Amino acid sequence: MVAVLLLLIPLPFLLYIAAPQIRKMLTSGVCTSSVQLPGKVAVVTGANTGIGKETAKELAQRGARVYLACRDVQKGELVAKEIQTKTGNQQVLVRKLDLADTKSIRAFAKGFLEEEKQLHILINNAGLMMCPYSKTADGFEMHMGVNHLGHFLLTHLLLEKLKESAPSRVVNVSSLAHYLGRIHFHDLQSEKFYEAGLAYCNSKLANILFTQELARRLKGSGVTTYSVHPGTVKSELPRYSTFMTWMWWLFFFFLKTPQQGAQTSLYCALTEGLEILSGKHFSDCQVARVSAQARNETVARRLWDISCDLLGIPLD
Repeated sequence: MVAVLLLLIPLPFLLYIAAPQIRKMLTSGVCTSSVQLPGKVAVVTGANTGIGKETAKELAQRGARVYLACRDVQKGELVAKEIQTKTGNQQVLVRKLDLADTKSIRAFAKGFLEEEKQLHILINNAGLMMCPYSKTADGFEMHMGVNHLGHFLLTHLLLEKLKESAPSRVVNVSSLAHYLGRIHFHDLQSEKFYEAGLAYCNSKLANILFTQELARRLKGSGVTTYSVHPGTVKSELPRYSTFMTWMWWLFFFFLKTPQQGAQTSLYCALTEGLEILSGKHFSDCQVARVSAQARNETVARRLWDISCDLLGIPLD
């Protein structure tokens, strides 16, 4: 009888009723660290919206001097004022950063290094998803250029400052989508074959490989690094895909809020005693498995070398 009654209830209504329980199951993981950050300096890319905004707000709430590194400075200024008002921390600053242009990345780093003596937290959060085929100002496929190469260059330019400020941390926002990713060295810019969804997955795999190789190279430096899967979050990320926007709307009740999505980034940036797990991947504030491709040290080292070559960075 119960089964018959359930069949008579519209699916959307059933989803609405079940949403709180399903959302709770899908949004586990909360950063419980009580660490305060007075005197600390943090940079968050893509901090004018979504997860980045919530991450920056929490760092500011804990007393850090926070740089919102954004492509849209006007929007960033509005967010900075909002964070200042909510946290009472006036040390929330906006600086221009376009990860699709290496000149902008270098200009941001130059300005930051002239302005600040320390850097304790770098959160490489910005990214794009499933955009039509296009290239960055330097001729890189947009997903690989922004999500991987842009953050690779930014981290490289700020690395000495991170070392000087140790203990310090680098957090790279990746995705569960990396499981579908592959690094095609013969076609890294997707000029022979392009599918927007796979291009996104490839770039997220690159984030994890970069994190692991960076951790290997930084052993003993006092700088540690982590990659994170934030979960499926209500954000502007799927804006380039009509299909994904529709799916986001359909399953709206099951998605994490930006605040919930920021928890794992915050966990990796703040939790004490995490240094021994440098290079690991996290989801819901705990270590998570990665794909076999993401565990391939040979691929990670080759990707590092090719990234350096593409960006004009001398090899070690």
